[in-house]
Amino acid sequence: MTLIKSISGIRGTIGGKVGDNLTPVDAVKFASAYGTFLKQNNSTIIKDRKLKVVIGRDARISGPMIHNLVQNTLIGLGIDVIDLGLSTTPTVEIAVPLEKADGGIILTASHNPKQWNALKLLNNKGEFLNGADGAIILKIAEAEAFDFSEVDHLGEVTENSSYMDIHIDEVLALPLVDVEAVKAKQFKVVVDGVNSSGGIVIPNLLEQMGVEVVKLYCEPNGHFPHNPEPLKEHLGDICKLVVEEKADFGIVVDPDVDRLAFISNDGEMFGEEYTLVAVADYVLGRTKGNTVSNMSSSRALRDITEKHGGKYQASAVGEVNVVTLMKDTNAIIGGEGNGGIIYPESHYGRDSLVGVALFLTHLAKQSLSVAELRASYPHYFMSKNKIELTPQIDVDLILKSMTEKYKNEDISTIDGVKIDFPTEWVHLRKSNTEPIIRIYTEAPSQKEADVLAERFVKELKEIAGI
Repeated sequence: MTLIKSISGIRGTIGGKVGDNLTPVDAVKFASAYGTFLKQNNSTIIKDRKLKVVIGRDARISGPMIHNLVQNTLIGLGIDVIDLGLSTTPTVEIAVPLEKADGGIILTASHNPKQWNALKLLNNKGEFLNGADGAIILKIAEAEAFDFSEVDHLGEVTENSSYMDIHIDEVLALPLVDVEAVKAKQFKVVVDGVNSSGGIVIPNLLEQMGVEVVKLYCEPNGHFPHNPEPLKEHLGDICKLVVEEKADFGIVVDPDVDRLAFISNDGEMFGEEYTLVAVADYVLGRTKGNTVSNMSSSRALRDITEKHGGKYQASAVGEVNVVTLMKDTNAIIGGEGNGGIIYPESHYGRDSLVGVALFLTHLAKQSLSVAELRASYPHYFMSKNKIELTPQIDVDLILKSMTEKYKNEDISTIDGVKIDFPTEWVHLRKSNTEPIIRIYTEAPSQKEADVLAERFVKELKEIAGI
């Protein structure tokens, strides 16, 4: 079954049977549920005006089809639509409050391959819905409790294709972004936009900061030239091109531009985990405060935070969980170790544009290469593995067995099972976005991280009987 309903949104593969995949019927059903939820939550407002929702999409092939279905469903519910067209997740997030909208929908399956798409749902602050709101929407969808508008009360569409430019302007106006310092360095950067909207917006941002751009896979046609998850095994082409072009570094984003990875000047991965570490180092060096990342993220952020006199805390995996804990602890920067930067000075959402601008400013103020900058940070190494699931596997029972087995260790069950050993850790959890168990490990060397991962993959398979 490849239709997944979670706090991360409604995600599935295109085609197939209704209820098992993200078919046109499912897209309409869940858009109807979201629109109905907004109407129920704003029952006093809709007496005076129509509700308004911002919609944007990444460049994946199914985007226009899903976009039309969702947009026309909202119109049928009597909701006005601000249509951003081709956009990014963080762009839609900043557009919602700027448009004084009641919500937003981003049509993207983020890092998933091209056969996937999704509806990612926002509140009126441009932030992801919490779990309680998501549960209400799922109930509305299940009951098909929709009440569409009569012909004189249908919604209307306003197209606005300027928001990626507005987003760039917002980023360049941030106090800690120093455009003149970056221009003075005359950086040369290779950009892999995985043939989605990042191929437009990231080069435009860089050029406005005086950076020479070498484009790789920046045609937004939705034909992803490699697996769109920005991991080392998928990024051979840009690693090679950075060296060939004698570039200062490389930038990789996922299709909806909320995950950010760097390639060092030597063609090696800077490390997705260290995107947040480097940006946090810059921000904390100029603004004292606390940080948050999720439980699957590197200990390096904790080390950097404590170096600057701040306090670090870890949340459950999921952007909404990170944001909630950031608000609770007044964190000035946070995110996820998968390259997601959340900088509240801009907005509470993972944003590659913010990450790029802050990283460039940080680099411009150092007399270091990107490889040297990476070497200056604490050395941890991660191994990220997964086990494919079948419907017969009881994941909760497996994780319960692991909790019992390691009950004498430092263990957390806030999100799956995380076991902290003195110099290494393992985090086992059911994915919110794919039918898999994720096994993340971290240790002082890659070999130790890999060995720890292999051990736990073997233990999980033995318990699961696979």
